[in-house]
Amino acid sequence: MKHLKTLLIATALLSPSALYAQDLQTINVIKPLPRSANFYPLIAGEALGYFEEEGIEVNLLPSATSVPYVAFVQNGQADVAMLDHSEVINATAAGAGISVVYEVMQNAPEGIAVLGDSEVENVADLAGTTVGLVSDRDANTLAIALGTVDMTLDDVQTVIVGEAGPTLANALQNGSVSAIVGSVPDWLAVQAIGIDIKMISPPEISQVPANNFVISNARKDEIADIVEGFLRAWSKGMYVAEVDHGVVTEMAKRAVPEEWENEEFGQEFLDASIPMNVSITENAGDLQEGLWEEIQPRMQSVGAIDELIDPAEFLDNSFIEPANDWTREDVEADVAAWRESNM
Repeated sequence: MKHLKTLLIATALLSPSALYAQDLQTINVIKPLPRSANFYPLIAGEALGYFEEEGIEVNLLPSATSVPYVAFVQNGQADVAMLDHSEVINATAAGAGISVVYEVMQNAPEGIAVLGDSEVENVADLAGTTVGLVSDRDANTLAIALGTVDMTLDDVQTVIVGEAGPTLANALQNGSVSAIVGSVPDWLAVQAIGIDIKMISPPEISQVPANNFVISNARKDEIADIVEGFLRAWSKGMYVAEVDHGVVTEMAKRAVPEEWENEEFGQEFLDASIPMNVSITENAGDLQEGLWEEIQPRMQSVGAIDELIDPAEFLDNSFIEPANDWTREDVEADVAAWRESNM
């Protein structure tokens, strides 16, 4: 039976419409970035037909919006939204009626970078200097980092430098900023210009449930089946990178060629994204209740959240078992079949 399934997947990759003739149910998802190597499990899951196997088609809502993502799950436009940890807690405090059902990135992509030859070795060395922020949202990251050495934002000057790689590189090179607070794509944009950097981020800002899938509590019964299927397909897509890194590279090139116009940048972007997407918990996407409780006092101390919330109010682990209801051997066979047919 496994050999038949492998053959069908290989056939579907050559002619996607031939296998999935049945109508697919659309699941509406909103998350940062459209299809991107930064969230490769979606790309891998689609390439191997895992979402179709679940009877669903993923519709990504436009991510460039000034409306908070939580509003989309509240009004029913999105079945699933991706929120960071502070958004989850603040939305819960505001009575949004949402629950985290899956931790997408259990390590944060945010961090603090300095020039490779900078004399700055840790966040304490930033005292009295001007620190660049890619956006104003990065102020919270900086504040938490400074708090680990008993400093506050009052101990530094901050300036918004934007996200353009040349601008970031120039700000570091001309000394107008001592460091830049941003995330993985920002560091890659700087390195793509040939600038060597080093990270001085304390672990307190990276060891957080950085991105999380949430749903509306009021719609749980209505959408439970498609959410289970979506999370199962996502989990299987996640595992593909652990099976065959090269296959994910080829899938990403085909799905988002615009990220591979510079081959070196595309590969570095994917290489940096994979570790963030692979769960550190035994079960893919598992909910770390203790960590959610641990991070909140730090977040409150810098004003990232207004109040402490019992994680039991916003964590729903009922989807974790279904999300992990698959075998590694089956995914490994699927990946081998895709490689044979496509590479």
